[in-house]
Amino acid sequence: MTHRDLRPQLCLLLCLVAVLAWGGTTVADEPRPNKLSEAEIADGWILLFDGGSLFGWQPTSEANWRVQDGAIHVSEGERGLLLTTSEFADYELRVDFRAPQTTNSGVFLHTMSHPTDPATDCYEVNIAPLALSPYPTGSVVGRQKRTAGEESSEWRTFAITLVGGRLRIELDGQQVVDYTDPAPLGRGHIGLQLNEGEVAFRNIKLRPLGTEPIFNGRDLTGWHVTPDHKSEFSVTDEGYLRVVNGSGQLESEGKYDDFALQLEVIANGKHLNSGIFFRSIPGLFWQGYESQIQNGYEDGDRTVPSDFGTGGIYRRQKARRVVASDFKWFAKTIVATGPHMAVWVNGFQVSDWTDERPPHENPREGLRTEPGTLSIQGHDPTTDLMFRNIRIETYPPRREPSAGG
Repeated sequence: MTHRDLRPQLCLLLCLVAVLAWGGTTVADEPRPNKLSEAEIADGWILLFDGGSLFGWQPTSEANWRVQDGAIHVSEGERGLLLTTSEFADYELRVDFRAPQTTNSGVFLHTMSHPTDPATDCYEVNIAPLALSPYPTGSVVGRQKRTAGEESSEWRTFAITLVGGRLRIELDGQQVVDYTDPAPLGRGHIGLQLNEGEVAFRNIKLRPLGTEPIFNGRDLTGWHVTPDHKSEFSVTDEGYLRVVNGSGQLESEGKYDDFALQLEVIANGKHLNSGIFFRSIPGLFWQGYESQIQNGYEDGDRTVPSDFGTGGIYRRQKARRVVASDFKWFAKTIVATGPHMAVWVNGFQVSDWTDERPPHENPREGLRTEPGTLSIQGHDPTTDLMFRNIRIETYPPRREPSAGG
């Protein structure tokens, strides 16, 4: 009997299995576009672009902003920006971009909606060849030219760190700018620019910096339990904050208005109900904005959340997708600035809401921008959840150009 050498077919089969199994970083340790690895989620990274929609963005002019082949594209229309609806203060930012050598574009940091002078009222990280601009790709327009780097029309990557007034920029892994603003802007939106020519963006990821822990993992220092309620709050041997039974509330001693709050949560039961209250009226029970925790969804469809869904703004906006699952730790990021608030679950943005109601002391009744406490909710007798790595970045006020630019 003749025996065929099956090694080539076996090799092909193994390669096919590897390709089919490629779901993130398990094959060749390469992340998929517009996705976060488990390590990135654990480190606090969030996606500003989900790869399929412009959720969380708003244009400032009439232009053909669109999602195509997993990237944000624009090529024509009125000059302007595509802005994040949220503002950010200190952060790391990663952005992939691709532009032909006939394009002049940029990534705007700490910007207002309609900046007029990049040298005073934002930080514009330029995308343009030297032939089109005295500030070639990677430079900060009106502030500092890049010190190294080549021109290219292929996909390229900015890795940006912005803390206070210090802005450091890497282009394709090479540091090209280290600039310090003597009059820091403090915070603002992130913007993608249509100026001249076609440009595309993808893998837009951000990690808040400057967060400080507000739970020490040992005891309830910095927090107090609202009396005369049934919930029991304790710290486990592993250093987790646990709440069982309900109803009840654990309230922070600190008060916060504009911030980025990050924490991790696990629900030790099916479809348990809890929430994170913020800008709450100090000392009152469940009187604040509520970022919901409820991992249930209807008819097997994660886009149809039960009871607003984890990351929804309770009674105001449902989560557009239930990302978290019961019995598994998940990460949550809440960003609140003025009337706007947004929530990410495992780095995926699930809510984006602006409170347009008249001002009121109580967020249940109207817009509250004044500082308030944070509260962790014990909902009912079935409550059994744990929390860890609770940390917050408080935002400074924005310096407007007239105040120092």
